[in-house]
Amino acid sequence: MAEVESLPDAAATRALARRVALAARPGDAVLLSGELGVGKTEFARGFVAALAPDAGEVVSPTFTLVQGYDAKPAPIWHFDLYRIERPAELDELGLDEALARGMAVIEWPARLGARLPPDRLEITLEFGPTPDSRRASLTGFGSWRERLARLRAMDGFLAEAGWGKAARAKLAGDASFRKYLRLNRDGESAVLMDAPPPQENVRPFLAIARHLTGLGYSAPRILAADEARGFLLLEDLGDDLFSRAIPAGADQAQLYGAAVDLLVDLHRHALPAGIPAWDLAPMLAGAELLLDWYMPEFGAPASEAARAEFRRLWTEALERALAGRQVLVLRDYHADNLLWLPKRHGHARVGLLDFQDAARGSPAYDLASLLDDARRVVPRTLAAELRARYVAAAGIDAAAFDAAYHIVSAQRLTRIAGLWIRLLRRDGKPGYLGFTARTWELLEATLIHPALVDIRAWFDRNLPASLRARVPKGMSDAA
Repeated sequence: MAEVESLPDAAATRALARRVALAARPGDAVLLSGELGVGKTEFARGFVAALAPDAGEVVSPTFTLVQGYDAKPAPIWHFDLYRIERPAELDELGLDEALARGMAVIEWPARLGARLPPDRLEITLEFGPTPDSRRASLTGFGSWRERLARLRAMDGFLAEAGWGKAARAKLAGDASFRKYLRLNRDGESAVLMDAPPPQENVRPFLAIARHLTGLGYSAPRILAADEARGFLLLEDLGDDLFSRAIPAGADQAQLYGAAVDLLVDLHRHALPAGIPAWDLAPMLAGAELLLDWYMPEFGAPASEAARAEFRRLWTEALERALAGRQVLVLRDYHADNLLWLPKRHGHARVGLLDFQDAARGSPAYDLASLLDDARRVVPRTLAAELRARYVAAAGIDAAAFDAAYHIVSAQRLTRIAGLWIRLLRRDGKPGYLGFTARTWELLEATLIHPALVDIRAWFDRNLPASLRARVPKGMSDAA
């Protein structure tokens, strides 16, 4: 059944197009039907502007028949098929190639005949009761059926929260099914987390966010929530991620020092109730991503004996690292999830994101996540100084912590080496392959620690240097 929307003016048509564009994916086709002058090109303008804001003027390709635009997440091809008379002409326009490489917005789609793309959104525009108004009927096919329903649910949530008319812009996502939009309304902003169930569950994020803000830390405040449908409206903490602020001139030592000091303080607090354990079982399963994804990818699957030895060695090492007091572990504590908020004071200067997987675990884990970061360089001297800073402030045994640190760091890097391949093969996300070389550089440096001598020997026997730091054939290793 078609979804029907009333559009009072051209701005409303463009706003609808922007909302549709933010739900679009590579391989999609948006088919625009309607009489001459009804606003199909106006819709195309809004669609292109949402994903390619620097594209300049968008005009109907009435005579050229097709116009391309560089956009993210994929190129956009705007087709006007009004002058097409024979199906063979579609081949000359490169429609199939456009859908293989990017997204297509197609005016006069009746000319396609039977060549309708499977993942498509059909939109029919009609003249409304006033000169400027229009009526849009939207019907989704293939994956667009579910996405259109999700878009309508999002519209309803934002309307109930008072943000229904806010402008929307896509924010960078992560390796999960979650998506983020920045909303702007009358000079104020907020962030929408779109976390569709069953793949995602917003309840852990809500619980940890409330725990962290209750302790005085700068996690986003919850402005509105629909737990069942997976929508959260969050305080907008801005764009000054550590990963942006430091290249722009911020003092890396100051920012990372503040992040370490926050960990010291966080680890002094009691654990919140009901959080899962980041202990032997999940950490061992995480390390096995190397066996399950990385090694088979390069023609070196682990034998049953090698797998059994891998599990035994990691079990021994992790039991040593996990002995002692457990703390709240945020798990993705690194420069892409930390914001610098210099106008705030104390530990609140460090903004916290992406903590929905928080658990109880080793005090060393988040420090290793911060300092042994596969996505960016933390100078070795600075990392050593910050480890010493944590140990001194926490008042703990330096040798025991040093061993635990290197063990959990090696586990994390081993997991990530396999994760990059899983993201490629299972989830269709090749962009993380560019971190492969640094992942292995850090892992090899960590394995030098005496606590990991047996695990290092396992790597030498089963994954020699020729099989490390590799990316699949035909895939770029550039991030």
